[in-house]
Amino acid sequence: MKLFVIAALLALASAAPSGSTYGGYKPAISIVSQSDVRNGDGSSQWSYGGSDGTTREEAQSQLPGSGGDYGYGGGNTNRGATYWISPEGQKISLTWTADQNGYLPKGDHLPVAPALPYFRTGLGI
Repeated sequence: MKLFVIAALLALASAAPSGSTYGGYKPAISIVSQSDVRNGDGSSQWSYGGSDGTTREEAQSQLPGSGGDYGYGGGNTNRGATYWISPEGQKISLTWTADQNGYLPKGDHLPVAPALPYFRTGLGI
């Protein structure tokens, strides 16, 4: 009977999740800095920073247009940046703009499309 109890305890111990603290579970990430500014003209900017080093900031502004009570209606622009550490320990940094030209992200971790080969057609093109 003692052998069965010892085997059961060993099985439970080996099945427990492994990790840093709190019985194998990682502690919650807390927000260490935060700002949020909303303006009457429709523009805004906000940011936050986490205890794990994660940061994010964004700024928006309204484009003038013909619609709406306030003369807006041309859409809006958005630009931002974020930073975090991947599970492999790599620093990931991403910036973007979004406006009438579309969403344009930039980051070293993003895939790059291969260059299109140049074909000579013989047609003088």
